[in-house]
Amino acid sequence: MTGAEFAAMPDEQLIAEIDEIGVVARVAPEDKVRLVSILKGQGNVVAMTGDGVNDAPALTRADIGVAMGITGTEVTKDAAEMILTDDNFATIVTAVQGGRGLYDNLMKYVRVQMIMLAGFILTFVGAGIFTIADGTPLTPLQILWINFAIDVLLALGLGFDAETPGLMQRPPRPPGQPVIPRALGARLAFAGLLIAVGTLIVVAWGEDRHGLDVATTMGLTTLALLHIVAALEWRDPFNSIFRHETFANRRFNLLMLATIVLTYLATSLGALNRLLGTVPLDGQMWRVCLLATLGYLVLAELGKFVLRRLGHRHA
Repeated sequence: MTGAEFAAMPDEQLIAEIDEIGVVARVAPEDKVRLVSILKGQGNVVAMTGDGVNDAPALTRADIGVAMGITGTEVTKDAAEMILTDDNFATIVTAVQGGRGLYDNLMKYVRVQMIMLAGFILTFVGAGIFTIADGTPLTPLQILWINFAIDVLLALGLGFDAETPGLMQRPPRPPGQPVIPRALGARLAFAGLLIAVGTLIVVAWGEDRHGLDVATTMGLTTLALLHIVAALEWRDPFNSIFRHETFANRRFNLLMLATIVLTYLATSLGALNRLLGTVPLDGQMWRVCLLATLGYLVLAELGKFVLRRLGHRHA
């Protein structure tokens, strides 16, 4: 339709027919703003492209204003959030894909960090309440070891992870959506609780049978392994880790392997034993640590399976 026909339509008619309108030709600046407002009012995330001064109001009103970098005016560029330096519309798709990848990796990191934080807090609260390991399941140096030797490598792997499959098939994220919605926050808190419960059970088992030094060493080992599994599980909150994409990123795999090696060295290398206050673990002790880790893995996979059956596909 023409811009004149568009301008003559009342809002009620336009709202009812907006999905059937493909092209509006020769549109006045105020009609561009009106079109953007109508689309946003229906819950759409709206991008607007332009190169002239008369496009600036609509660019400002849109969720994402896209200006032409070569032919666009300075006013248009100032009003836009994105500037196409090559004036190629296909670049918009590349930019959106890159932005989604960055945000998705940031969310991977945020999810795992929240779980780890909840796990640490609940572990020490639980140890104090139930008098496990005299209320100190880990020493200060052991906490620092997990934070800087294990969690930093996991964070690097998540922050620079490969793009999640199907990222561009997701609908746009609503602008007002919180970083951690309530449902996701509840899941993260529950995951942290599982980590704390698994760690405390192992520490209590080790303390009853082998004393405090073994108990804290087993707690350190279990917590490190649980963090590794949590990083694997929460790269994708809904899909199983038992698929090709989980191990397709070579850099992430190397970082995971490095954390596993560091977890083992913390219990077997004499210098680290003296620094961290750890002791070597025998086969039975390792089996208990691995059993707790396996329990978390099974519960996490079961929870994802239930959510997939309920129709949830992405965060």
